[in-house]
Amino acid sequence: MTTVADVAAWLEEFAPSHLAESWDNVGLLWGDPDTTVERLMTCLTVTPTTAAEAIAGGASMIVSHHPILFRETRRIRGDLPETGYLWSLARTGVAIASPHTAFDNTTGGINDTLCDLLGIRDLTVLRPFGPDRANPGTPARSFKVVVFTPETDREAVLTGAFEAGAGEIGEYRECSFAIPGEGTFFGTEATDPTVGQKGRRERVAELRLEFVCPGHRLADVLAAVRTRHSYEEPAIDVYPLHDMPSSTPAAALGAGRIGTLKRPTTLAEFARDVGRKLPGGSVQFAGPEARTVARVAVSCGAGDDFLKDAARAGADVLVTGEARFHRGLEAEALGVALITAGHHATERPGVEDLARRIAEAFPGVEVWPSRDERDPFQTPSGQ
Repeated sequence: MTTVADVAAWLEEFAPSHLAESWDNVGLLWGDPDTTVERLMTCLTVTPTTAAEAIAGGASMIVSHHPILFRETRRIRGDLPETGYLWSLARTGVAIASPHTAFDNTTGGINDTLCDLLGIRDLTVLRPFGPDRANPGTPARSFKVVVFTPETDREAVLTGAFEAGAGEIGEYRECSFAIPGEGTFFGTEATDPTVGQKGRRERVAELRLEFVCPGHRLADVLAAVRTRHSYEEPAIDVYPLHDMPSSTPAAALGAGRIGTLKRPTTLAEFARDVGRKLPGGSVQFAGPEARTVARVAVSCGAGDDFLKDAARAGADVLVTGEARFHRGLEAEALGVALITAGHHATERPGVEDLARRIAEAFPGVEVWPSRDERDPFQTPSGQ
């Protein structure tokens, strides 16, 4: 059984929240973590259209790139067009999680997907994070559980813990460690010991069993251990574990991407190629058409503020979703070309890829990217 909490934990592992921008709002934002998830929809934004599709499709969870309630909302009412669809989602019990800029910045996230589509290789980050964001002091998300059992309880306790989600280390499952020892207890008149007698101190041969447990599974694992244990009051210790320092160098973590094309081309031809490969096909560019383009910077969505980063990194062009008028003038002054392909066009491929990843992680869940979501900006037919 997959729950909302399970999916939220997977998202945190894939796109850790410490990769998000400080102004962002990411994670599980709406709903009950204990809700069972059998159907899930991804989308770029929760709107009346995507909300209606999720409800009609029987989804119990939406993973939306853009956060809901990003700005202060004073009223959520069913009779208001700006919040009515949220009220419908709440009444139906649909949970919502958003990875947003953590998804932009993570390895295999939206920017990496965009680069792959455009044939940009040998990627590095465009705006590297400092050491504080590369290895943040985030709270522990996993635990070491220690339980003391007689030898006869070993298999039952371990099986219960493993079935509840404990004992996973990387690609290995059912991992544990056992140390033999001797335990003592003195049961009062109110006790009913499984071994020995009450009213006197007993010495019992026991095992110290240890296994790791993800935080979102801790309650289930402890319940399973107590159920399978023969003791009236089993001794259990729980120790929080700190995350291991990132094995990824700090310089390899950051926002945006920059890489090279397989073969240099002109700005005009590369802009046409962007239009062919991304949904929507509406592309604008600033810069000389004949300019040679070999080194390309990418920042999905509203990424025009990465223009100076692109210039510092020696990019020939910055590809983003949207840009203000004066960014075009700034690009000319900096000697960097600028291509805008649309906010929806640069982020929609990542949303579709995220649906694939979630489906692979949770085979029992039916996952689909929104079929009804459309770019609000359209190009007239015939152009």
